[in-house]
Amino acid sequence: MNANMMREITPLTQNDCFTIFSRVKKEFNFPLHYHDEFELNLIINAKGAKRIVGDNIEVIDDLELVLVGPNLCHAWFTHQSKSEEIREITIQWHKDLFDDRLLRRNQLSFIRSMLERSAKGISFSKETITTLTPRLLSLNQKSGFDSVLELMSILHDLSASRNMRTLSDTTFSNDQFNYNSRRIERAFEYMKNNYDKPITLGEVAKLVNMTEVSFSRFIKKRTGNTFIDSLSEIRLGHASRMLIDTTHSIAEISYNCGFNNISNFNRIFKKKKNCTPKEFRENFSVGTRIFI
Repeated sequence: MNANMMREITPLTQNDCFTIFSRVKKEFNFPLHYHDEFELNLIINAKGAKRIVGDNIEVIDDLELVLVGPNLCHAWFTHQSKSEEIREITIQWHKDLFDDRLLRRNQLSFIRSMLERSAKGISFSKETITTLTPRLLSLNQKSGFDSVLELMSILHDLSASRNMRTLSDTTFSNDQFNYNSRRIERAFEYMKNNYDKPITLGEVAKLVNMTEVSFSRFIKKRTGNTFIDSLSEIRLGHASRMLIDTTHSIAEISYNCGFNNISNFNRIFKKKKNCTPKEFRENFSVGTRIFI
């Protein structure tokens, strides 16, 4: 974790289940930060604001609902938002609120899988937000046990919703891939250890005793990504980290992360991150002015 990034200590005590902040404001002024708790953030009427979650940067629309997992850095910036009245509801809860054994029961499998995915941040579809906004807005009118039940019910509906998107690159938060496949894990381990060198499909396929064609099909089926995309994501994760944590030039970073030339690096970076490496670096410097 970048030392310049602010660690937020939330006001939640061990006796609480969760906390809700509800506020109306004209601008976003909280720096890039992270905290131990899960956070669900509903933002209404801030079209043109900029969101950073992990290494993902996007300009948002007028309805926004994002779930951020523990210790994933995130922030919203006013950017091009002209709104005089931004409505924001932030719900935070401890990462152990739902015991792991409880989450393993069949009826909670959707919630469990969503909470696991939130390690990279999740953005929900406009339809989902429209449906759930009234319940999120009235959650702070409930109290005690009713409000805990309602939070669980909202989380369940979110976890079963369609078209949710994962925001940050897989490799950014150093999470362990778990595809229940020794071969995939071995392949990823090799790519992670050698991302700075040229790597071919042939050598990785050989490593896991498969032909190129079957390994190609296998990795796509198991991860949803092609071999080339998987390798690019690993390299981009390292490049993102270097752009934030070092003062190396973009050309150096590109070379150190195994990209064969800088224009190729710039093109792939822009396609995946919606901004150039230079813009990415500048965006992160916006949120790192406070030292804790």
